[in-house]
Amino acid sequence: RARGIKEKAIEDLPDLLHQLENTVTTRGGAFFLARTAEEACLYAMRICKEAEARLVTKSKSMTTEEIHLNDALEKAGMEVVETDLGEMILQLAGDHPSHLVGPAIHQTQERIADLFRRVFNTDQVFDSGEALTKFARDRLREKFIRADVGITGANLITADTGTLLLVESEGNIRKVLQAPPVQIAIAGVEKVIPARKDLGVFIELLAASGTGQPLTTYTNVISPPPDLPVFSFTKESSAERKRQFHLILVDNGRMRMRRDPELRQALYCIRCGACLNSCANFQAVGGHAFGGETYTGGIGGAWEAGVGVLENAGFNDLCTGCSRCVPQCPVRINIPRLNTVLRNRLNQTKAQTSFQFPLQRFFPSAGPDRTAPLEKQFFGNYHLLAKWGSSLASVSNWIIRVPGVRKIFEKVIGLDRRRTLPVFTRDTLQRRARHWRKSKRTPVPSERREGPVGRAILFADTYSNYLHPGWGIAALEVFTSLGIELQVSEVYPDGRAALSQGMIATAASRGQQTTKYLEQFVRQGLDILVLEPSVLALFRSDYQQLLEDPDLFGMLRSHTYDPMEYLEQLISGRNLDIDDYFDRQRIRNEEIPVFFHSHCQQRTLGTHEPTERLLGALGFQVILSMVECCGMAGSFGYKKEFYDVSRRVGEDLFSHISRTEAAVPDLLIVASGMSCTEQIGEGMHKHVFHPMEILARYLR
Repeated sequence: RARGIKEKAIEDLPDLLHQLENTVTTRGGAFFLARTAEEACLYAMRICKEAEARLVTKSKSMTTEEIHLNDALEKAGMEVVETDLGEMILQLAGDHPSHLVGPAIHQTQERIADLFRRVFNTDQVFDSGEALTKFARDRLREKFIRADVGITGANLITADTGTLLLVESEGNIRKVLQAPPVQIAIAGVEKVIPARKDLGVFIELLAASGTGQPLTTYTNVISPPPDLPVFSFTKESSAERKRQFHLILVDNGRMRMRRDPELRQALYCIRCGACLNSCANFQAVGGHAFGGETYTGGIGGAWEAGVGVLENAGFNDLCTGCSRCVPQCPVRINIPRLNTVLRNRLNQTKAQTSFQFPLQRFFPSAGPDRTAPLEKQFFGNYHLLAKWGSSLASVSNWIIRVPGVRKIFEKVIGLDRRRTLPVFTRDTLQRRARHWRKSKRTPVPSERREGPVGRAILFADTYSNYLHPGWGIAALEVFTSLGIELQVSEVYPDGRAALSQGMIATAASRGQQTTKYLEQFVRQGLDILVLEPSVLALFRSDYQQLLEDPDLFGMLRSHTYDPMEYLEQLISGRNLDIDDYFDRQRIRNEEIPVFFHSHCQQRTLGTHEPTERLLGALGFQVILSMVECCGMAGSFGYKKEFYDVSRRVGEDLFSHISRTEAAVPDLLIVASGMSCTEQIGEGMHKHVFHPMEILARYLR
C-alpha cells in the first residue's frame, strides 16, 4: 500500500504541488518551491531576517543537511542550534551524520563526554548516557525558550490538508514547532502524498522498519499554522510576536530524478534506515565511508547522484548486490539495481577521462561494454579466465605461483595479492559428468521403479563448472537415485559477473543468449536446477530488467530451482519415503552436526529453508548460522580496494563457527554458494561442503 501511494504521488507530483500550495496559502501559511539548494537557503534566510531572528532552533532534517542551510544562516549572523541530541553532538564536534536515523551512531559515550567537557568548559562527570542527556537537555531548554525561528523537516506532507507528519524520539520537534513564533518546514518535493488518510500506513511502517518499535515515542500530525497563542518566555509581550508558517519544498534535482526511469524509484524512499541496518558492509565501515556528502548506504548513491553529481556516488561499489536490503525496505526499492545503474553510468563517465584497454579486440565474447575500466572488464568476464585457466591448468596454476605475478595482478586489475585464488582443474563438471555417466550404475532397486520417472537440466554456471565440479556430480548422484535423469547443460556466461561490475549491456546480451538456450528445455517440459544461488537470483529476479521479453522472463523464473528446493518438492509431490533413498539410521547413529550458512541471495529468494528442513528431516543436527553475510560477495572480496572490508565482515562468521566448533566437535560446515565457500574456506582453513555433497554421502 505504501509503495502504491508513493508511486501515484510521484506520478502526479506537479498536480499535488499545486494543490498543496493552494491548501497552505488558504490556511494562512506561505508556500515556496525552491528549484535549487541556493534558492531554498535564500528564502529561509529572508524569512529569518524579516523576523529579526538571532537564534534559530532546528530539528533533524536530511534535506537541510543536503542544502547546507546551517552554513547559510550562520554566515548571515544567526545562531543555529540542532536540537536532536545526535545532531547536537555532531554540530558541536564539527562532524556530519553517518546514519539516517541515528546520525551520531559512530560516536562513543567517552568521546561525547570529552566533547561536552571541552565545548562547555565543565568538569562535570559524565558516567552514563543519562547524565549526558540531562546535561544536553538543560542547555537545549534555554535555546527553546529564546528561539525566534523554529525549522523542521517533514516525514510526509499531505496535499489535501497541508498536514505534516513528524516522527521523533525526543520531543524536541514539538518545542521547535510550538515555542518560536515563526515556523519553517523544509522538505523535498518527494515527501508530498495525496491525502491525510494515507498517513496511517506510513506511521505503521516508519518506526517498525527503522527501529523495530511499533510506534515512535512522539508522532506529530500537525496541520499548520497551529491555532496556538505565541508563548512569551521573556519580558516581550506575546502580542508583539505573530505566529507564521512557511513551507519550503525543495526540488534540487528531484524532478530530474522523477524523469529518470531508473533513479525514479529512489524518490519512494521514506528515510527509515532499514536498508542500512541490514547491510553488512555498512555495519562494517559506517556511513562516512559508505556515503557521500549527505546520503549514506546503499540508497545513498542514487540520492547523491540525483541531487548532486554522479561522481558523488562513487561509494556505491560498497554495495555488493547481495539483495538483503530489498525485502527489508518497506516500499521495496530495488537498491542493488539502482547501484548497478550508477556503476554503469560511472563506467561510461570514467571512460572519457581514462585509458581504455580494448579487451574485445582479443576476446570478441568480452561483451559490448567497451567503456568499463580494465579492472571491471576483468571481473565481469571471469568466464574467459576460468575457461582458459582450466584448459591450461598446469600452466595457469604455475603462473599464479611465480614470484611477483600477484603484485602485477594487484597493480593492473586490482586483484588483492592476499586473497587465496582457486586452483584451476581440467576436470570440469562437464568432463566429470561424461565420465560419471559412463561408469555409474543406477543404484535404485528395480522393484521400486522402472527407468527414470523425470528429467531435468543442471545448469553448468561458470563457478560450478570450473571451480566446484564436485557439487554438480553430487547432484547427479542424488537425483539419479531418485529416478530423475539429470542432464548437464552447456556452459553459458549468464551475466552475473558482468552485472556486478555495472556492465549492463554485457549482462543483458548474455542474459538473452542464456535464456534462448534454456528456453528449448523448458518448452520440452524440463525444469532447470541451479547450484549457485547468485545465478538463481539472476534468473528469478535480475533478468526482469535485462530481458526484453517479459514472458520469457516469467517462463524462466517459474522453471528454475535451487537443487534442495527441487528435491523437497519432488519428495513431497510424489509422497516418497526418504528412508528408501537416504540412510537416515546411519546419520542418526553417527550423530553428525552440520553448521549451515546460507547465501545472501538464497535468503532473499527464500530457498534456504528447504535445505534447513531437509537436513533436519534426514536426522542431521542442524546448527544455523546466525550471521547473515560472509562478506565475500563474489568479486568484491577479491578486490584490493575491498579485501579488508570483506575480511572484517567475515570475522563475525568465523567467530561464530569457532564458538560452535568449541561446543560441538566434528562439525561439518555447509554453505550453498561459491562466495561463502571461498570465504569460509580461507578464513577457517577448513573444507566447506555443498548440501548436495552431504546428501550424496548418505545415499542408499
